[in-house]
Amino acid sequence: MTLAAGVAVAAGCGTSAPGGVASTSESTAVSTTAVVSTREVEVDTGDLVDPAIRTITVDGTDYLVAFADQPEARARGLMGVEDLGDLDGMLFDLEVERDANFVMRDTLIPLDIVFFAADGTGRTMLTMEPCRAEPCPTYPSGAPVRFALEVPAGTTELSADSVLVVP
Repeated sequence: MTLAAGVAVAAGCGTSAPGGVASTSESTAVSTTAVVSTREVEVDTGDLVDPAIRTITVDGTDYLVAFADQPEARARGLMGVEDLGDLDGMLFDLEVERDANFVMRDTLIPLDIVFFAADGTGRTMLTMEPCRAEPCPTYPSGAPVRFALEVPAGTTELSADSVLVVP
């Protein structure tokens, strides 16, 4: 399984949304130890440093993801990351439904992104390539969305019709 989400505006694989949604104990990570489904497990987070971690479900399959629900985490996204370790990707919580645009500035690997409405229904799926020169292309959600899930390109069976469940 490979899953990751990110929203990027001008700073690469991150979002410009204000504020953030507080993490629950299930999304808290301390170094490479995370509480996942109320049990403590060791998680290799690859190139990511102390990400919040959460288990989500997409189309009935569980994914272990870095959870970007704070402005700093959304802005940083997967910039500079080549290795996700045990993580399947990154899920961005945009706090409220809104139009979103992603930019792959300073992002090193191609990513698939699926945008989801607040109720978890898929809206759009795109494949994003690392930006090699300015101006970097933007990847729009195409509709108001609450979540964006980024995974390494071509590693999952996700689609625009996928259904997301965030505990």
